[in-house]
Amino acid sequence: MSFVSTGEMTRKAQREGYAVPAFNAENLEMAQAIIQAASREGSPVILQTTLPTARYWGMEEAVAVTASLAQEAPVPVALHLDHSNSFDEVMRAARAGYTSLMFDGSAMSYEENLRLTGRVVEAVRPMGLTVEAELGRVGGKEDSAAAPEAALTDPEEARAFAEETGVGLFAPAIGTAHGFYKGEPRLDFALLGEIRGLVSVPLVLHGGSGLPDGMIRRAIGLGIAKVNFATELRAAMTAAVWETMEGDREVIDPKKYLGRGREAVERLCVEKIRLCGSNGRA
Repeated sequence: MSFVSTGEMTRKAQREGYAVPAFNAENLEMAQAIIQAASREGSPVILQTTLPTARYWGMEEAVAVTASLAQEAPVPVALHLDHSNSFDEVMRAARAGYTSLMFDGSAMSYEENLRLTGRVVEAVRPMGLTVEAELGRVGGKEDSAAAPEAALTDPEEARAFAEETGVGLFAPAIGTAHGFYKGEPRLDFALLGEIRGLVSVPLVLHGGSGLPDGMIRRAIGLGIAKVNFATELRAAMTAAVWETMEGDREVIDPKKYLGRGREAVERLCVEKIRLCGSNGRA
């Protein structure tokens, strides 16, 4: 099966009351683990790379590798560029073969975010690609990006922004944060419900790593159709590699320790797929 649209996936999830998990992959082993977990659970899945990860792999190479994995998968797989505030880089990803793109203008003024997001939507619409945008600011740090102060999304601005830009996915800021939470997460579920009532396109929850399961389920119940997980996968991969190497200081074969990392990431992805309720929905 070749790559599919995130818009198509998430609209189905929105209609049927579950969420599609979106997992960030840093290397081949993580990409394999994500797709293996989705295949095992019969779940649609979104494989994501941040812009620094795409640069590390090589953007075209990232598409080629993940497309080959998706081709063999029995479930729908989408490839998403996560958090880019560069029009040129977003367009490069579109030309390379990503099926959806996040233009993140959340650190810009409302007017500039609106203008540039609309420009991206217009540019990729003939290619049939889905654009995700964020309004307000999710706290914490995303890969090498700066960590801006969190700012919750204004519901009326969200409605106007989604309608005027024509985005296919909308990420509201409701109190989540990128990376692991320093204290107890505090999500504004009333705000999420209000935004859901005003914005018709599927909603995205950023900062899924470390959120209690109950909070994620409640957010999905209030209309979240895509949940992003990144930091937990990195931690699982790294812990498994450390454990393998500390257990055998003579190991020099990367397949051994990276293979253990892949197994750990796959187990975690299975847990998150079931949490999102997307198992059996392919």
